[in-house]
Amino acid sequence: MERVLVVEDDPQLAHLVITALEHEGYTALLATNGLDAVQIAPQADLMILDLGLPGLGGLEVIRELREADWSLPILVISAQGTEEIRIRALELGADDYLTKPMSVREMVARVRALLRRSRPEQEITLQDLRIVLKRRQVFQGEKLLELSPTELDLLLTLAQNPGEVWSRERLLQRVWGAERGSTVDERVVDSYVALLRRKLGDDPKTPRYIETVFGQGYRVVIKENHRIR
Repeated sequence: MERVLVVEDDPQLAHLVITALEHEGYTALLATNGLDAVQIAPQADLMILDLGLPGLGGLEVIRELREADWSLPILVISAQGTEEIRIRALELGADDYLTKPMSVREMVARVRALLRRSRPEQEITLQDLRIVLKRRQVFQGEKLLELSPTELDLLLTLAQNPGEVWSRERLLQRVWGAERGSTVDERVVDSYVALLRRKLGDDPKTPRYIETVFGQGYRVVIKENHRIR
């Protein structure tokens, strides 16, 4: 669950913002001054920052965080809406700016967009395959492979659990959503493994990606360059 640090010294506005964030499923942290904001920032995935803070002001908070190479997204929410202030905040390293009074819905939408842009694209490397999880794409070298959703889910299940043998029954449960003890024919797994191997150019006799563990099921072939990041 992503954590959003709300830096606001107005209790009513802080409550409004925190309530909206928690309703959207975020964990909200609170700082009521700039010094606390700098200390709590390493715990957060995004900061919502008021500029008119007691002690260390909002602009100084941005400067300190950026000088310390903290890259968390910063959404400024401030009653100071002049062009000069907005430009100053953005130049110091703020990622977005909203002027009070603001729409809570718009604030949440901007939080969501900033977090989405800041998330690294997790990838799995399996020999010369590169699986981009967020985009659900598989590349073999530079070539984008055309896999069906089921073929991709099957490959992901195996690749995300390197070294683990998956029985046909477990794969039916994970990939096809079949209930334990289901009457679904387990040979459907074999059929999809064969389809997937064909698209990967994988020979079951000398497998590069997916190997059969006789009497048990399937697993990915582990090489030194297999990694999830």
